[in-house]
Amino acid sequence: MQVSSVNSPLAPVELAAWRGLLRSHAALVRELDAELQARHGLSLHEYEVLLTLAEAPDGRMRMSELAEAVVLSQSGLTRLVDRLVHDGSVERRRCDGDRRGFNAELTAAGRKRLREARATHLAGVRSRFLDRFSEEELGVLAGFWERAVPGATAE
Repeated sequence: MQVSSVNSPLAPVELAAWRGLLRSHAALVRELDAELQARHGLSLHEYEVLLTLAEAPDGRMRMSELAEAVVLSQSGLTRLVDRLVHDGSVERRRCDGDRRGFNAELTAAGRKRLREARATHLAGVRSRFLDRFSEEELGVLAGFWERAVPGATAE
């Protein structure tokens, strides 16, 4: 449902919805990131990369696929993976059958860091976001976010 025409300024309800999303996202990311940094020396993006690799077959993903999965640019992911390689959480290896490509692979040390940070992160997500809504409201929100994903079909 569209409240205003394409060329007109946003209606108050549209502006409130849009700003609410942006402000909530920015505040949550800032707080979750700060908490992970303080307790585990890990940024939220680094945590997400470790989690994504842990969920991948063999704990390994092609760098280009990993960048897409965690919504980072190739260069941003390369810098982030470089930090994780430096601290021993990830190894970079050439792809089998494609000597130009690289995989990022989670190490035992990376699994340990993820395990240690997971409880902190999940507690933060629950207290700052999930606990503020009923199960029914969370279902509605989940449906909204799926509809808002670029490329999703409008209903």
